[in-house]
Amino acid sequence: MDTHAHGPAHDHGDGGGHAHDHPHDHAHDQSHDHPQDHGTDAGGPAPVVADASVRLARATDAPAVGLVQAVVLRETLGSVLPADRLADLEHEGLLEARTLASAWRASLERPPSPDHVLLVACAGEQVVGLAAVGPSPDPDALSEGAAELLVLAVHPEARRAGHGSRLLNAAVDVSRGRGRSAVCAWVPAADEAALAFLTGSGLEPDGATRRRLLDPTDPTDPVAEAGAPGGTDDAAVPEVRLRASIATD
Repeated sequence: MDTHAHGPAHDHGDGGGHAHDHPHDHAHDQSHDHPQDHGTDAGGPAPVVADASVRLARATDAPAVGLVQAVVLRETLGSVLPADRLADLEHEGLLEARTLASAWRASLERPPSPDHVLLVACAGEQVVGLAAVGPSPDPDALSEGAAELLVLAVHPEARRAGHGSRLLNAAVDVSRGRGRSAVCAWVPAADEAALAFLTGSGLEPDGATRRRLLDPTDPTDPVAEAGAPGGTDDAAVPEVRLRASIATD
């Protein structure tokens, strides 16, 4: 989903697997499969996936990442934004794959911080999903050592194959390896599929809410506060925050 108005599908695993102390230097490859990727259909068998894996993104992945996010953004925002606001975003080119790819390439070449990490899910060599994680900007979450899942998206044609869960598990490993004790994610309150996906994987609402405006050109913080310059509150998306502990015993 980009889920999130950030553009992804959200899914949270239980944090299994070992943590990576240096996530920029190691790929994360998990073979276990979880069928509950965000946006999947209830019926039908899960597709067979050859060589499914998760690894750190490279700058050369930007076009594929932009394509996946553009598809998922349109899907997600179609259910949470007014039609005229969605049309405005389309008209401004903010949901174009090449626009998003350019933003991701810039972020990959010049990360906002050492703690910002982009992971990609692959079916063979094909990038079919992405997850971005970074330090939470929320003062209360940051004080508790929380990382934020900024984006989690799986292409609709690649769902029901465990990519979302692999991405989430890898994001948890990366966050834990950076010393984070919790992970949180902001989700559109109307995005029932994303909420079900994340809560089914262990995250729970912590009571925090906000209204946000989409800015897909910033992949590390793809929304702006309602009431920001150039925005209107009636186009803001109500969101709720989910959280889970990832602290080790």
